[in-house]
Amino acid sequence: MLSGVMYSLVGIGFVLIYKSSGVFNFAQGTMLLFAALTFVSLTERQVNVYVAFTITAVVMVIMGIIIERTVMRPLANQSLLSLFMATVGLNYFLEGLAQGTWDSAVHGLELGIPSDPLPIREMAPDNPWFDLIISKSDAFAASVAFALVLGLYLFFQYTRTGLSLRAVSDDHLAAQAVGIPLSKIWAIVWAVTGVITFIVGLIWAERLSVSFTLTAAVLKGLPVILIGGLTSIPGCIVGGLIIGASEKIGELYFAPVLGGQGIEHWWAYLTALVFILIRPTGIFGEREIERI
Repeated sequence: MLSGVMYSLVGIGFVLIYKSSGVFNFAQGTMLLFAALTFVSLTERQVNVYVAFTITAVVMVIMGIIIERTVMRPLANQSLLSLFMATVGLNYFLEGLAQGTWDSAVHGLELGIPSDPLPIREMAPDNPWFDLIISKSDAFAASVAFALVLGLYLFFQYTRTGLSLRAVSDDHLAAQAVGIPLSKIWAIVWAVTGVITFIVGLIWAERLSVSFTLTAAVLKGLPVILIGGLTSIPGCIVGGLIIGASEKIGELYFAPVLGGQGIEHWWAYLTALVFILIRPTGIFGEREIERI
């Protein structure tokens, strides 16, 4: 079930951009690949790990600001379809930029996160509630997700920038009317998303290696945000846990009936499809009410 937390981390990046600007960022996966590729390429060139981490974080901040200034800001007040298509184009541009700057080879990444199980059963051998198997890597991913959600909650609730961002997400025109600089808020959001994408990319790359398969793995964040709600960060965590649990249930009980291996590639999307037929806005999604 905790493997779903990995999907939640990806979904947080989608939600941040959508919550502030109403844009679904199709280039999220390529940004993640670019960050992981930059980090691993620097370490392979004997750059110290901490220096490589800092350089990559700065690169992602600069990338986020450049994307906002050159792509999103000129298209402000255009249709959502235009903004979405801009992110599609951005996806392919970043994909070419990643290959041109570094390469398209597969790189292994070792962060030193152990994958052996935690000794939960040894804490209470006679208690069936402790008869669990949780790998240390899943526990680490859950800890990172919790830290990110807590940090974002404090940022949105108790900082001036976070409150401004919430105002922008509620109503762009009203926020501008009270003097909130829309372009500055968007630049901050894209920069923060770039750093979060980098951290998530490292965790995913440590499990899957650094290659273009990372961009496909990011798409597993889509069913997560559909179930949790496009505008809710806590919804990402809940949606991720639901998807992680449903995948294991699908593998155990439905895979023998539906063709065996490979069910994990589409079961999450089927679960999301069934869920949104029942609740289109997701668990924590905001239902828009328009007066006629």
